[in-house]
Amino acid sequence: MKKVRFLKEKSRKDTIVFLEMRNRFVLAISLLAFLTLVRYCRFANSLRGIAPPIHESLQVDSPLLSRAAKAQNLVHDRYGSVIRQAGTDTIILDEHEANFGGSLDGVRGKHKDGRGGIEALCKNRYVHVLDVPKEFNEQLLQECHTLKDWSDMCVALSNAGLGPAMVDEDAFTSSGWYETNQFALEVIFHNRMRQYDCLTVDPSMASAIYVPFYPGLEASRTLWSSDIKARDTIPLKFVEWLQKQPEWAAHGGIDHFMVGGRITWDFRRQGNSWGNKLLTLPPMQNMTTLVIEASTWNTNDMGIPYPTYFHPSCDSEIRAWQQKVRSFQRNVLFSFAGGKRDNMARLIRGQVIDQCGRSPLCKLLSCDRGACQSPQPVMKLFKESQFCLQPQGDSATRRSIFDSMLAGCIPVFFHPESYSGYVWHLPKNQSEYSIFISEDQIRKGVLTVENVLRGVETETIQRMRERIIGLIPNLVYADPRMSILEESTDAFGITIKVLTLS
Repeated sequence: MKKVRFLKEKSRKDTIVFLEMRNRFVLAISLLAFLTLVRYCRFANSLRGIAPPIHESLQVDSPLLSRAAKAQNLVHDRYGSVIRQAGTDTIILDEHEANFGGSLDGVRGKHKDGRGGIEALCKNRYVHVLDVPKEFNEQLLQECHTLKDWSDMCVALSNAGLGPAMVDEDAFTSSGWYETNQFALEVIFHNRMRQYDCLTVDPSMASAIYVPFYPGLEASRTLWSSDIKARDTIPLKFVEWLQKQPEWAAHGGIDHFMVGGRITWDFRRQGNSWGNKLLTLPPMQNMTTLVIEASTWNTNDMGIPYPTYFHPSCDSEIRAWQQKVRSFQRNVLFSFAGGKRDNMARLIRGQVIDQCGRSPLCKLLSCDRGACQSPQPVMKLFKESQFCLQPQGDSATRRSIFDSMLAGCIPVFFHPESYSGYVWHLPKNQSEYSIFISEDQIRKGVLTVENVLRGVETETIQRMRERIIGLIPNLVYADPRMSILEESTDAFGITIKVLTLS
């Protein structure tokens, strides 16, 4: 027995050493990739007369950016204000605004009238960030190894939430690509908010108040627990704290918003079923929660895109990827990446997979044995395909919708709710960028996917693909450590614009 215990202990220590070495290797590769990315963006923008600053204090492997990373490029003058050079223009900020980390990356060449310039830029756009106790965000990152029982989220949340950098020029462009976890949006969004142009420490000036709670990461620790009380402990504690804040008391939370990096159903437990009850609590009906899949009938949540693998740092990276998407040779009419879900009889995934397997025009990537855990085979399939099938899975939407569109593949939906909640980022006319085939027609054998897609004219396919390529900036979250987007607005920018103007 002692020998067995000794061997187990030795095996455990060897495993820990191996994981530590692996994590250090991944983070070293990420650092090299990021430095290459910085050099690329500086070169690309310098061709257009712009040389963005590099912040030496950036922590490449850190999940959460320091405000000092943005403040480093600010210089105090003797009057207690802050002067920052934006191209050839000079802009003066209030000391509080500067210390809060306000960014002026989008101001270059727009304002030359000092304080009035920044006020004009930020009119109706100010956001106040609530000072949330660390147990609701930073502590979760510090305890990242506890977020999932079967995998270590620490590496997944590195690089400000983007995950390890990827280098595969055959499938991707040379920079901006990361192995991003689909549930990392809370961290990415928070770090993007730290770089936002119009932050204010005065909540009375703000059009919206951002609450940087990470409810999705918190929920991931207890979702599979049979202890319902344990699932609700932190949500109840958070809501109790939130209601005591003076910012909440001012308007009852109507101007508050937060990001829940999971689907809405993970926060809407009914009875003793799945999830916690965060979004069903009465106070939460006032504030807006941004989720990767929203409810079609509740009004307190809104859908924003799943994070993809692409996080550009400058417009030239977006243009380079769009151009590459146009060049892909698509020899596969339609494809599907996913598993059957045999335990969910209501789904048509089984029929879709069977039809794909029988058609010489379809290519299947089965995810049942973990083949889809790596981005490369998934994106390779999408870039080869004209159409990408997106049947329902655990819920109506899938990350695959946005990954496929990122590759220029036209999504094929089978349920109306698969469109749910993305009205801020996708066209109202769904036929501009997608094909719809009713689930019932597939279930009853009235239609086959192949016959429907073979009937789509070449001109229509080309027009839809070009529409999708034009939408790519809307669907990606720029690198929160150094994003110089002057011509494009990413998914974060669109979201903040709607929230502050509504």
